[in-house]
Amino acid sequence: MARRTVRSSTAGILIPVIGAAVIGYFVYHGLTGARGFYASQQLRAEVAELEQELADLRRERESLEQHVALLRPESLDPDMLEERARVLLNVAHPNDIVIMRGQR
Repeated sequence: MARRTVRSSTAGILIPVIGAAVIGYFVYHGLTGARGFYASQQLRAEVAELEQELADLRRERESLEQHVALLRPESLDPDMLEERARVLLNVAHPNDIVIMRGQR
């Protein structure tokens, strides 16, 4: 009968230890795994960063669309056309005051 008590006490300790190891395994991978808690936090931060970048790009696109709309033949703005021509040709109007800055 001594053998039965030794085996039953070993089984009584071994089963909870194995259960705790299995639970520990799932908790560890639930926190640090590819789809775990920390990974989801990192993905949320990345999504927020990319949404901010998307908002910035949309504002830039709207600004560019407004400039393009001013250069369309149907609604050609003479001031915008003159400004673009001066920038592209690197010239100034005779009545313009040009301030030259010294290079550092």
